[in-house]
Formats: sequence, structure tokens, C-alpha cells
Amino acid sequence: MRSIGGDEERPDLVLLLTPIAIFFAGLFFIYSASWREGQPLDQSLVLRQSLWMLLALCLTLVSLRFHYRFLLDSAWPFYGVVLVLLIFVLFMPTRLGAHRWIDLGFFNLQPSELAKLAVIVALSVVMKDRAFGQDRPIEYLLPFLVVACPLVFILKQPDLGTSLLFLPVLFTMLYVSGFKLKWILAIVGSLILMSPFLYHQLKGYQQQRILTFLNPDRDPLGAGYTIIQSKIAIGSGGFLGKGFMAGTQTQLHFLPERHTDFIFSVIGEEGGFLAAAFVIIAYWVIIHRGFVIASQCTNRFGRLLATGITALLATQAVVNISMTMGLLPVVGMPLFFVSYGGSSLIVSMFLIGILMNIGMRRDPFI
Repeated sequence: MRSIGGDEERPDLVLLLTPIAIFFAGLFFIYSASWREGQPLDQSLVLRQSLWMLLALCLTLVSLRFHYRFLLDSAWPFYGVVLVLLIFVLFMPTRLGAHRWIDLGFFNLQPSELAKLAVIVALSVVMKDRAFGQDRPIEYLLPFLVVACPLVFILKQPDLGTSLLFLPVLFTMLYVSGFKLKWILAIVGSLILMSPFLYHQLKGYQQQRILTFLNPDRDPLGAGYTIIQSKIAIGSGGFLGKGFMAGTQTQLHFLPERHTDFIFSVIGEEGGFLAAAFVIIAYWVIIHRGFVIASQCTNRFGRLLATGITALLATQAVVNISMTMGLLPVVGMPLFFVSYGGSSLIVSMFLIGILMNIGMRRDPFI
């Protein structure tokens, strides 16, 4: 590991400040979505979220002191620890109908968030020395096995949204590493053909979410309730929004999960098109700079790592925003930097730190 110095470039301040700007904007909407009269300050979600962000910033800035190659050496131990945590969480008490959190007393750890980083780092290690088209066919299976192990355990929680995130990340990294596009399309086509069988393997509520996506009005007071309320909230915001803490769907508690998965609906209702566009443009800035860093990196490990991180952030933002507008089925997925949650915030900010690290050090060390 190497400290900052020499001819290394300065950190990308835009890549650092843009998530911070999204975070501070999100604090207002978390406060609005979670406000309760007479709530003590130490129980405020805004205070807790601010503390998690402070910790995330400290970890991110400390990580910049070292070359990102340390991830290369720690990839498999970290991957193994995450698999153990994914198994362990299945024995935890059920919360909101799922086994997703490990209660540490002061913090609820969500191993599936750590799995995002572990999978991307492990895939980068697996792919960096492989030339697809020249290796033995058995070598092609390794990236899929890296994804399959955590994916199965996350599905068991159950957490369909997070598990599906790994597929676009995998295919994007495969394409960058030299995997032929026609093979990727063939795999995606096979998955589409298998969709009727896969549909019957889903749990009942997951099937209902797909049917509700196709026709929300089939069960307006049941499975379709959340998406109907979300669309009402976003649509009623207009251009400038109804104003801070003035959204009827939010303040009258018609909108479920308003401080987590459906925080974008609160943004659309109270901040209107203007606030929603600000958030979307800010995400575009992060994603654009991430892919620029990947394209300019001069070693395969760094290029794959930056590609995987950027693909993950892009997919997560698109899926969350799309589901709140009824463009995709509802899945349990936070809007990073905005939704309330310590694990998601810390991991997302650390991923930004890795992107900054890669942008600062473009030496062909591998």
C-alpha cells in the first residue's frame, strides 16, 4: 500500500462534492418523511443519518491514503467474510418479512450492501487476467459462480431487488473485459425465455408485484396501493412542488416506506420537477465521471473495478427512480445517498472513494 504523494493526481472534488450535495438535499426529505410531533432529537432519523455520513466520509478520506491495489490482496478474504455474514443473517429474527439485518446494538448491519462491493472486487480479480475467447470454456463459468453464491443467499432473505442488481453489473464487466456481445445477448435471451419458469419460482408477494406493475388498478387497496400513492405524490408536485413538509401523500402517511425506498416520491411531491431533476442530474454527473475514470485507467483491474462500481450505481438509481414512477415493478431498493440507512450510505460513499482512488492513480501496476 502506498500513501498519496509523488506524481499522483489530485482527488476528483466534483465526484466527492456531488454525493455530499445529494445527501444534504436528501436530509430535508428524510426529515419531512419521518417527522413526528414531540420526537426527541436523539431519535431523529436525520441525526442518525448525519452520523452515518460523517463516518462514511472519514472512511472514504482515509481510504484515499492508500493505493486501491490493497483491494486486490484482500478480495477473497473479504468475499468469504461476506458469504458467512449472508448465511448468518438468515438466522436473524424477521423484520418486515425478511432476514436482512444483523442487530449490532448501535447499528443494523445489512450484509447484502457489503456483498455489492465484495462481488465487484472479486469479479475484477477474476477477469483481470482472462482473455475471453482464448481461455478454456470452463474459465467462462468463474465470473458467474462469483455472482451466483451471494445471489442465492440474498434471494433467500428474500431480497429480489438487490440480487437482480448483480446481473447488469456482471454483464457490463464481462463486456468491458472482452466477452463477446453476442454471447451476452444470448444469455439475456435465454433468461427471457426462462422467465415463465422463473416467475413460478418467485414468492407470492413478488408475483403480485409483477402483476401489479402490469396493472396497478387490479388491487388498488392491496398490492397496487404503494405504486398508486407514489405516482399520485410525484404527479401532484408539479414544477416547483407543494413545499417542504406540505406534501399531502407524505404528511398524511398515505405513502408507505417514504423515508427509504420511496424517498424519490417525497422529492417529487414536495420539491416538484425542479428538485427531482436536480437529483437525476447529480446522479448523471457521478455516473458520467465514473465511466470516464474507467475509460482512462491504464490497468485492467482498475478499469474493471471502476466499471463495476459505476454500473452498480447507475442500475440502482435507474431502478429505484423508475419503480417510484411505475416504470418498473416495485423492489426493495434504496436510493443511495438519499434514502435513510447506514449500511447503504457507508458502502455507497466508500464506492465513491474507490472511484476517486482509481482516478488519482492510473499507473499500469498490473
